[in-house]
Amino acid sequence: MSDFPTYEGFGDYLDGEKAAQRRVHLMLMPDRLRITLADGEVIDWLADELRALPDQADASSLMLMRAGDALARLKVTDPEIARLIRTNAKTLRKRPPVENPGKIVKWAVGAVSSVALIIFVLVPMMANQLALYLPPEGEKALGDATFEQIRTALSEDGFLPISACDGAEGLAALEKMTARLNTDDDLPYPVEISVLDHELVNAFALPGGRIVLFRGLLLDAEAPEEVAAVLAHEIGHVVHRDPTRDALRVAGSVGVLGLLFGDFAGGTVVLMLANQLINAQYSQSAESGADDYAYERMSAAGLPPSAMASFFERLREEYGDEAGLVAHFSSHPQMTARIEAALAAQDQVGAVGEPVLSGEEWQDDDTVTPAGTSEADDADLPEPDYKTPSLGLDRAEPDPDRNSGTGRLGR
Repeated sequence: MSDFPTYEGFGDYLDGEKAAQRRVHLMLMPDRLRITLADGEVIDWLADELRALPDQADASSLMLMRAGDALARLKVTDPEIARLIRTNAKTLRKRPPVENPGKIVKWAVGAVSSVALIIFVLVPMMANQLALYLPPEGEKALGDATFEQIRTALSEDGFLPISACDGAEGLAALEKMTARLNTDDDLPYPVEISVLDHELVNAFALPGGRIVLFRGLLLDAEAPEEVAAVLAHEIGHVVHRDPTRDALRVAGSVGVLGLLFGDFAGGTVVLMLANQLINAQYSQSAESGADDYAYERMSAAGLPPSAMASFFERLREEYGDEAGLVAHFSSHPQMTARIEAALAAQDQVGAVGEPVLSGEEWQDDDTVTPAGTSEADDADLPEPDYKTPSLGLDRAEPDPDRNSGTGRLGR
């Protein structure tokens, strides 16, 4: 400490051996702080031994410890002594050296590795096994609950869920596509298709056989066979239990993280699960497996697998293709590779049968939905009615300031 007059006051002392706090006399000297106990015992804390304890709630006082003594504490309540110590004690904020840093690093690496092993190896392995034994009723209940959460999460106000299409003609057209694909023997439950009133060009599968298409995908499709290819791809995910496996993996990972960092609220878990299922971070092998299933079902139904290639080509032209490192870490195979695979599957197909939908069920226009109305037909509709009759879906007028959004097939 620099030179300054001796100053006296009082403080509270704990010796670290007894829980009792004792009132002591303090004498601040140029090179030390002298503590005098009630029984006359004198303890000197040298200036370079004084250490301030951090994160003290009471800023008006100063809590001190002595270097080399991990237990003793001194609370300086005299404001003048506290001010002088803060001003002149040069080592007040010095921290003790870390002991055995190598051992600490090893323990930290071991802990992180253990958590990574659990989340990225053990949890997926358990999810793969549980997905095979989870009863169909449990899968369906999980899918239904998640579907409602997704509807709410995608709404503009976050309160009222977005509309689901309920037009009888449109849903009948989608059911006709599903029947043509003839996937009933592959599933322990019937496929349930829902169409959400959202501009995303996307589709995804949920546990329990529920498949969700977005309005944007139906409007973007140029032929019913393209929608059938998307349906076949998503049914492939359901057949392979990919949604259930992914849901169990996410739930297990969240549980592990909750044990480490504190419990996650139930609502947060459900929202995380919903978000994960929308983006459906399946592995590239799972995506390829769903594609292969779609090609096989399309071929068996007398439908062209190349319909998937044409849909991918338009997505590639509009949104680009992933390449290099991005493609390596992407959950979806590179778009170009998927187009080539679809075309290769087409080469193996014999004669193509009847269209999956008739001309009345599908109108060939850029903005048409199954059994819906095109932009040209809209001119004949009474204003201001923007309802698509077949899907029971209210179509809002385009908002130029709103991004249309897009997704990748199979998410």
